[in-house]
Amino acid sequence: MKILIQATIDVDPETRDVALAEARGWIDGALAQQGCLAYAWTADPHNRERIHVFEEWADEDALAAHLAGPQYRGMLGHIGACGVRGSSSRKFAVSREAPVYGRDGVARAAFD
Repeated sequence: MKILIQATIDVDPETRDVALAEARGWIDGALAQQGCLAYAWTADPHNRERIHVFEEWADEDALAAHLAGPQYRGMLGHIGACGVRGSSSRKFAVSREAPVYGRDGVARAAFD
């Protein structure tokens, strides 16, 4: 079962761009880990403080290895040095998956 993580990190506005630029090594390291399917940090265009984090892991074992490893600890240290003002994170267990667009090119909410 895949696991998705959605998080936001609010940092001092003056440090956000540097935080993103200097996170590249931590992001690349996470992407190289076994079972990491996606890992991205992006700037929120509407909130100068906010960084959005999206992660996709193949399973719980892959996520557990990441959380116990040096990439995760290094990322925490990196972002902590950027003046964290607040954060929120949630994980989701994916039980079903389907394309948004059907063969006819129409977007669908249903999982049929």
